[in-house]
Amino acid sequence: MVTEEALPTYQTLLNTFEGCDDPTGTSESPWARWSRGWTSEENRHGDLLNKYLYLGGRCDMRSVEVTIQHLITNGFNPDARKDPYRGFVYTSFQERATKISHGNVGKLARVNGDPLLGKICAKIAGDEGRHEKAYQKFVSEILLRDPNGLLEVFGEMMRGQISMPAETMTDGKDEHLYENFSEVAQRTGVYTAVDYAEIIDHLVKQWDLEHLEGLNAAGEKERDYLCKLPARYRKLAERSMSKKAKATDDTPVLKSFNWIHGRQA
Repeated sequence: MVTEEALPTYQTLLNTFEGCDDPTGTSESPWARWSRGWTSEENRHGDLLNKYLYLGGRCDMRSVEVTIQHLITNGFNPDARKDPYRGFVYTSFQERATKISHGNVGKLARVNGDPLLGKICAKIAGDEGRHEKAYQKFVSEILLRDPNGLLEVFGEMMRGQISMPAETMTDGKDEHLYENFSEVAQRTGVYTAVDYAEIIDHLVKQWDLEHLEGLNAAGEKERDYLCKLPARYRKLAERSMSKKAKATDDTPVLKSFNWIHGRQA
């Protein structure tokens, strides 16, 4: 919910993509209309989850709101560099990651006796899935026009690490909030290293990189690298998760969160 509420940061990001911005705030270009429509749909997610937590009465909403305030103030830089190619590869990846996370939270909620939260998360995951398809379609169109340019960007981004929107969050008290949150998400299966590898695999298949034509030598090299990457990442992810599971088999390290009045998870 915290990252959903940091929506102003993400709309700001979209408006940095050269040629895809909304310079007046009411521009009628297709890109500007998409940006505003996407933002209006995303706005519902944070509103709904915030109200659910508030009415449930089990969270320290002041701590939650402080975290949101800091996250928006701290900003977020996914290294898009104003480049629509980089921006749309990033959003293709991130929307799928968000869909997976919401879907997994919904499954956990239903298993643990909260069908209402399960329904909420499923609804939000559905929205994220539609957004994911849109951004991936943008990239498909770029590949028809400039496959070498897109592959160069995609390969460079995959040699680094896709930034998560919550990386700069803090509640003003826990200096390791993001790391603790990520560890719990991994341990509970909300979002794991294997999910990261499977998203790369999905994108490679979705854009049918294996059968791309009209590539130059550099493009061929990037295509080969990207097509082999999912298996490599999956192997590393499974090895890492297996190590962590063995290390915490007997006594998993629980983390305390101010959002839930200091309780552990």
